[in-house]
Amino acid sequence: MSGWTIGIIGGSGLYDVNGIEDGAWVEVASPWGEPSDKLFQGRVGHVGVVFLPRHGRGHRISPSELNARANIDVLKRVGVTDVLAISSVGSLVEDRPPGSFTVADQFIDRTKGRPSSFFGSGMVAHVSMADPVCPRLSGMAADAARAAGAQVHAGGTYLAMEGPQFSTRAESKLYRGWGCDIIGMTAMPEAKLAREAELPYALVGMVTDYDCWREDEAAVDVAQVIAQLSDNAAKARKLVMHLLRTLPPERAPSPIDTCLDSALITAPNARDPEVLAKLDAVAGRALG
Repeated sequence: MSGWTIGIIGGSGLYDVNGIEDGAWVEVASPWGEPSDKLFQGRVGHVGVVFLPRHGRGHRISPSELNARANIDVLKRVGVTDVLAISSVGSLVEDRPPGSFTVADQFIDRTKGRPSSFFGSGMVAHVSMADPVCPRLSGMAADAARAAGAQVHAGGTYLAMEGPQFSTRAESKLYRGWGCDIIGMTAMPEAKLAREAELPYALVGMVTDYDCWREDEAAVDVAQVIAQLSDNAAKARKLVMHLLRTLPPERAPSPIDTCLDSALITAPNARDPEVLAKLDAVAGRALG
């Protein structure tokens, strides 16, 4: 194997990926609770692959009820080195139409009430989120999306809203005024947790609709989203397979692999052993 083990988090419409060799569904326990589903583990050539349907097969779990900590923990626990997240999103700008893909490079977090860190009392850490995605993986994902036939925007700001309701028109216009490009319900706290777990992370947003900021057309509804999902998912599967087949023969180290070295702040003699035990997978390297 090459050192690459890519975790694929599949969003709305992407509940499986064809072409994974020697694949099997595996149940992995987490001290953070139940993940969204079992993990589908296998390989594509020299690359290890672990697929997790974010909402569970059959789309059972609401955005507000996702256990993002458990999802990231189990990916880290089985040896994932990098995470590619694929999400259905709405567009907040005219030139990112339904069917196009945006590889996000920034986020604004408007979620509320979701556990957003593995760390807390007993073991405090502060990771940098200034640049929240891995530029290397994001660039390769953009190239793979183009190869899959998608219209691609490399870069863009993702507004993470709480949901599960869609936006009001006032909210949609506000987010446009903030300079946001796409809107979704699941990238946060997922991206924050991936960074805390020292996992390079990239997110591809598959546009299904224009949200509700366009006054001259009907607001987004589930029927509209579902109508676009099938085409988007087909391109996403091609994207994933192209990426996996064209990864470099060996994985070079990433600075994100060791980002906790500059994030841990609690003195060693003040660390809570029970908290440390739960951090065995996500922070075991840094905690020793």
